[in-house]
This record gives sequence, structure tokens and C-alpha cells, in this order.
Amino acid sequence: MFDNFLKNWNRKKLTDERFDFLFDEPTPNEYVCLDCETSGLNPKKDEILSIGAVHIKENKILMRKTFNIFLKPSKNINPESIKIHHIRPIDLENGINPQDAIYQLLEFIGSRPIVGYYIKFDVAIISRYTKEFIGIKLPNETIEVSSIYYKIRKRSTHYEFIDLRFDTILKNLDIPSLGKHDALNDAIMTAMMFLKLNYLSPKKNTFFYN
Repeated sequence: MFDNFLKNWNRKKLTDERFDFLFDEPTPNEYVCLDCETSGLNPKKDEILSIGAVHIKENKILMRKTFNIFLKPSKNINPESIKIHHIRPIDLENGINPQDAIYQLLEFIGSRPIVGYYIKFDVAIISRYTKEFIGIKLPNETIEVSSIYYKIRKRSTHYEFIDLRFDTILKNLDIPSLGKHDALNDAIMTAMMFLKLNYLSPKKNTFFYN
């Protein structure tokens, strides 16, 4: 009930009616898995450099439905951050302006739940843009793959440490690495994690929404 109240409250703050579809009831068993590459780790001030996303329907990753876009930053990116995201200034020369990029992303996401790895960060930084452009934070439900992994991972003792690093989860789930860690590849690999975790879960299609 409280969630519905918050949803309706958020809906009233929407300043662009074209995006009212974000509040529609999502189609069952459809999801979007996404990943952002950013100029830093502070969602309040850093910028999105690229976004990769892919649709999931039931137990399939729809490779025909992918989203891969570079954004034009407002300032030069820190050379030190290139070591992390591997996006060079030349990669951003043909990037599109953030407003158009976010509009395209919202059309791609629709009202589907968003799956990701440490997805709260991605949603927080995207919401900073959506709040500026359409008056609201991203209203979609989110599903965190590392939380699902943690809950179903078998431990030898109650105190065993669970390694939640991306590549560790990938390896332990026996999912092939796609090589380069860019936004789209990470989104696709995270989607594979999600489907594998769903397969391994005792209760199918029971996810941990944030």
C-alpha cells in the first residue's frame, strides 16, 4: 500500500506526459538488464559516459533488443578514470547529448523491472538526469543479482565470507566472460547471471526487489 502511495506521488511530479508509460503495470516475465559506465563513483556529481542494456523475456535474452549508447560529457573526463571505464575521449566525440540519450533509454526500458549488478548506483545516477529532464526519479522496480546470489549461495558455515565480485559470481555460475568490460557486455553478462540464478533458485521467478 505504501509503495503504491509513493508511486502515485512520484507520478504527480512527472512534467512530461509522454513518459507516463513508466508507471504502467509491467508485462509479466519481462525485464531490462542495464549497466552504466560513469566518470566517477559519486552519483550526485559524476556523469554517465555510456549505457548498455538488453531485454529479457521469460528465460531468454533478446539479443535483437539491445541498447548501447555513448553520452557527450559536459567536461573533459579525468584521465585517471579512463583506467577504470576504458572509455577514451575519442570514444565520446560522437556521443549524443544526455537529454536525448535518457529519452531513448526510457523508451527502451518502459515500465519493466530493471536488473543489474549494484543496480542502486546505476538507478541513482540515471535518476539525477530523469529528475532534471522529466521531474521524477526512475520509478521502475529493481532486482539486484548480487543479492540473489548471496541468498542462494551454499556456505559451509554460517560465517563463511561470500565473494560478491562480478567476475567471481560469473565464474562460480559457470558463465562465459564476454571479454571487454563495457556497458553492453556487462549488461548481457549480468542478464546471464540473472537467468542462471533464477534456474538455481528453489522458488522460480521469485526475485528480491529493492
